[in-house]
Amino acid sequence: MHAQETTFNELVQGEKQYQVPLYQRTYSWQREELQQLWFDVQELVEEQLEGRHPAAHFLGSVVLAPGRITAGGMQRWLVVDGQQRLTTLMLAFTALRDRHRERGAEQKAERIHDLVLVNKYRSGDDHYRLLPTQADRDAFTACVESSPRAGGPGNVGAAYRFFVGVLAEGEENGGEAWTDAVETVLSGLLSIVEINAAEGDNVYRIFESINNTGVGLSQSDLLRNYLFMCLPTRGESVYRSLWLPMQERLGPANLELLVWLDLVVAGNSRAKQSENYRDQKKRLEPLSSDEAALEVEIASLARRAERLMRILEPQREPDPELREVLERLSLWGGQTHYPLALHLLDRVDDGQTTPRQAARALAYAESYMVRRLFTGYSTTGSNRVFMEMPKEMEKDDDPAEAVRAFLSKNKTGARVWPDDDAVREAIRTRPFYKAGRSNQRFQVLRRLEESYGASEPVDYAKARLTVEHVLPQSPAHQWLDLLAEETEDGQGPEELHALLVHTLGNLTLSADNAKLSNHPFRRKQEILDFSALRMNQEIAGRERWGKAEILDRAADLADRAVRLWPGPVAGTAPVDDEWSGWKELRAALLAMPAGTWTTYGDVAALIGTHAVPVGQHLASKAGLHGAYRVLTADGRVSAGFRWPDGQESGDARTRLEAEGVPFDDAGRARRSHRLTTADLAALLGKDVAEEAEPSPQADDQQQAAAGRFETQLRDNQTMETVDGVLGALRFWEQQGGHLAYGRASETSCSPLARFGSAPGSRALWPLGIYPVSGTVEVVFQYLKRRPPFDDEPLRRELMTRLNDIEGIDLAEAKLDLRPSFAVEVFAQHSEEICAVLEWFAHTVALAEASRMADEAPGTL
Repeated sequence: MHAQETTFNELVQGEKQYQVPLYQRTYSWQREELQQLWFDVQELVEEQLEGRHPAAHFLGSVVLAPGRITAGGMQRWLVVDGQQRLTTLMLAFTALRDRHRERGAEQKAERIHDLVLVNKYRSGDDHYRLLPTQADRDAFTACVESSPRAGGPGNVGAAYRFFVGVLAEGEENGGEAWTDAVETVLSGLLSIVEINAAEGDNVYRIFESINNTGVGLSQSDLLRNYLFMCLPTRGESVYRSLWLPMQERLGPANLELLVWLDLVVAGNSRAKQSENYRDQKKRLEPLSSDEAALEVEIASLARRAERLMRILEPQREPDPELREVLERLSLWGGQTHYPLALHLLDRVDDGQTTPRQAARALAYAESYMVRRLFTGYSTTGSNRVFMEMPKEMEKDDDPAEAVRAFLSKNKTGARVWPDDDAVREAIRTRPFYKAGRSNQRFQVLRRLEESYGASEPVDYAKARLTVEHVLPQSPAHQWLDLLAEETEDGQGPEELHALLVHTLGNLTLSADNAKLSNHPFRRKQEILDFSALRMNQEIAGRERWGKAEILDRAADLADRAVRLWPGPVAGTAPVDDEWSGWKELRAALLAMPAGTWTTYGDVAALIGTHAVPVGQHLASKAGLHGAYRVLTADGRVSAGFRWPDGQESGDARTRLEAEGVPFDDAGRARRSHRLTTADLAALLGKDVAEEAEPSPQADDQQQAAAGRFETQLRDNQTMETVDGVLGALRFWEQQGGHLAYGRASETSCSPLARFGSAPGSRALWPLGIYPVSGTVEVVFQYLKRRPPFDDEPLRRELMTRLNDIEGIDLAEAKLDLRPSFAVEVFAQHSEEICAVLEWFAHTVALAEASRMADEAPGTL
């Protein structure tokens, strides 16, 4: 075998083709992996634009084996390992080519197409420089060929749409020079180790060996080995007294985190955890011959380890005010605040800052994150902001004012700190329930409740509170009749409901979600009136609960919010004065898979406005990507829709049909292909559905949940449907299956297939039955992250088996989402549904047996 370092541009030069063998799994990179790669690319782009000649970033290795040379001399290579990286980069270049085309840079687009994506003078399969496995081939070639179905469902289509989205957003802020810098980075600044197998090598054995190796050394392992190599006489005592206690206190993952934070707090705002060893070695090399100096550095790292533990476990912090804000940030989640918190604890322990000043500084950081959550600003870039903060703060400054001034700088993007007016408007209009993560939404509501100053504080650790909608998500007719009294011209009660239901004014905390459910307000009043929470007592005191009451409560909560989370320095409104909702609209359109459509109302509910301004905005913005996919509520192309001059011919329906959206004779798009507000939110990575996931419960809780499910089913469905559903679930349990129930107010039920028979063993579920709304959701969105259904062909087979049942029509374009069908169909075809469930359980069992065989002693 021969290995050499190369770049992507050098790798694809010449007339060659890379083919992914059949024994390789399908393309599996998802949003997390794509975002990490994109983060690395963005850093290199910034350095390139600043004229700093960045060093290449190591992307990984690609192992290749020579295949046959075709007639005409084209060399074919089998991709033994590294297909995820190769496929991802090819899709990035495909999106970059299409970005060039959209802005009229046809010459740049054709250069990428001819030199990177295809062998120009070859046809058939030989035309493509990368030939994925059969399961991925159609989706990949659709992107390369700019087919109407490019960017469809599945991981390949999702990766293409991801790059289309980030490139559009980046060029919007950075212009053509930014896009050109991206091409430079992708072509020449991503380092790849190319490993070529020799003729006669057993390629499958190479693949097995690569994918069955043990755990390698971590970055902190490498640093430790280097340091103690430089401590020949003092190493043993230093290791015993400093390094080993630190290592045992933190554990492997947190030790990696500490080594990275040590670099950031020292002023390296571009440090990457993946390159901890390289950067620390570079910093410490001048001291490599001075054992005493190295011991001082290790002692300093050990002291920072103790401070990091106070961040990770705030109860260790002795000062009560500082402990309180550290606890809030810990409950908020994530590591964004870690560099600032560690820097402040350094200053507190060194006597440069008081604990009160540090607490105020962290409170401003908390406010920055909460206000951005309210107003819908992306979290992208926030990590960089906090990484830059330590080196920007002068040691003599009051750190609280320094943090406030730094975050108030008049910039766009990640540095925008919304002012009071922006927060008030967002609380009134934006769908807060779709913002951030569930724990963050909970913490906001908890702090708002605490602002009432109840004489008997709630024990949140024991109360088992969850977020509850007062106006329910699945409203009965009584609720819609109430809303009909407050609709505006051209607005139905369903549209008004969509605008109000997820706003902060309609949300509260409750331990009685199952009791509250979708009952009329009078019944909810009786339950909320007995709540220990002041905000619930305030809701219970209202005469009714409609638009006026929700907006009135939103105004009160906004007053509390701007007091709890203080804003930026006065007079520092962001330069970027475009409403954040329009940016979110563009992102949603870019994220939509080919073969789907949505409505003006769905988009309006997503971004917190009305359908009319959405329509006006789409009509006024020429060339807005995907605008033709937004239709009227009944699925028709708006009479006012027009293509931008010179961009398209024909009507929008023709384009949608080419992408795979069926229309009926009346010109209405099929509803199975419609993306709801929840679907759009999921495509944008918003955390909106986890509260409804089924989860293991104690026997008494399981029985209570089963009772709630059956009660809700009987209250809302026909007797025939009730009998059919309950009969199918009983059959499932008789076959050894399990049932789990959701914890939301509408108690869903999911049939589980377990990995193994041990109590508490991991389980998968293919669908959830919702008794009030009368739907059965197929949870592809969750299955795609859970083996074995993270393998796309298995999810497709599940969809095919369900679609073979009369009355089920799951759109292929929703393979990454949660498409649904009517619970009546489940009941009427319960035997066929049970057959699909048995296949699902058998597939899970086979996967578990295969995993256990692989882990058995003596297995390669």
